[in-house]
Amino acid sequence: MSDYVLVINAGSSSLKYSLVDAGSGEALAEGLIERIGESEGHQQHRGPDGETESSDALATHEDALRAALDAFAKHGPSLDDLELAAVGHRVVHGGAKFAVPSLIDDALVAEVTDLVPLAPLHNPANLEGIEVARRLFPDLPQVAVFDTAFHQTLPPHAYTYAVPSEWLDDHGIRRYGFHGTSHSFVSEQAAHRLGRDLADLNLIVLHLGNGCSAAAVQGGESVETSMGMTPLEGLVMGTRSGDLDPAVHGHLVREAGWSVDEIDNALNKKSGLKGLAGENDFRALAKLRAAGDPKAELAFDVYCHRIKKYVGAYYAVLGTVDAIVFTAGVGQHSADVRAAVLHGLERLGIRLDPVRNADPAEDGLVSTDDSEVAVLVIPTNEEWQIARQALELVTKEETAS
Repeated sequence: MSDYVLVINAGSSSLKYSLVDAGSGEALAEGLIERIGESEGHQQHRGPDGETESSDALATHEDALRAALDAFAKHGPSLDDLELAAVGHRVVHGGAKFAVPSLIDDALVAEVTDLVPLAPLHNPANLEGIEVARRLFPDLPQVAVFDTAFHQTLPPHAYTYAVPSEWLDDHGIRRYGFHGTSHSFVSEQAAHRLGRDLADLNLIVLHLGNGCSAAAVQGGESVETSMGMTPLEGLVMGTRSGDLDPAVHGHLVREAGWSVDEIDNALNKKSGLKGLAGENDFRALAKLRAAGDPKAELAFDVYCHRIKKYVGAYYAVLGTVDAIVFTAGVGQHSADVRAAVLHGLERLGIRLDPVRNADPAEDGLVSTDDSEVAVLVIPTNEEWQIARQALELVTKEETAS
């Protein structure tokens, strides 16, 4: 069996794919197809021949995946020559059912379909990608890797909301958490960088991108996380509000005459940094701040203040902290965010080195040598984690048979 896994992340109108060597983490090729179902699509493919682009209309996800396979055939590498071991799928919501990667069969598809009410924006698209891949790769094992799986170790007191108990029993209302693939990968990498056993570490992991989440990781297991039943709860994000007084919904219904769908759309797509400053791209926000834009400055302050609150809360949850890890686009690239979040936390044993923070070295360490809590900047690699987990499961199943 080879180590090559095709990783697929299907969105409502997009398809992201990556051909990964699960052993080394090398992405031999990757691509993104956008605007599926529109009059003009857009495809990027990066492989051995460099990057190619096209703008053909693609009506369905099946058309998109076929276009991706055509790109592999034309621009490489050849999937036939590599003999894929599996196809790995990112699935956003696994509910309370899925705590580990799982082989995809009709029963799993039915169970993930049942979870659509918990993730109506994500699971239907993930299922579409699964069904298409099963048709185009009928002889390959397909593996679902769930964003929520890593957080299934949350204790009941962390995942339970203080609402009528039948809400959980009848409607599945509880904290599930997301970005689990990233949090698990970065936690493992942090242990490796520190030369420590993950089982002996307490970590606070900050995944800061367009979507943002924090996790308290104790001995390699998630014990608390900021996102909730949906990805809306928690930190301020690119277009999502994060934590909000739940009475706001009722107030807007009564006073503004808004519908539930209008409020949901505004909180998910028009809030966060975009709602505060008109920009959800952190690079654009940085330019506005540099130009003295007061809305951009306020947005930055609100964003960092919320993260700092979670750092303090998770420090209390864990009792002791060995390292704080910044990852994803903003976490990895914004020295200003790291400095603002950790400013004033020296009494907690957190000391940021401004020189290291401005230009992190390969080991990712940006704290001072005398800091009791290490601060690390580690790039996430969800595609590699999905590929690794898919290959491990397929190998295990093959060995057992």
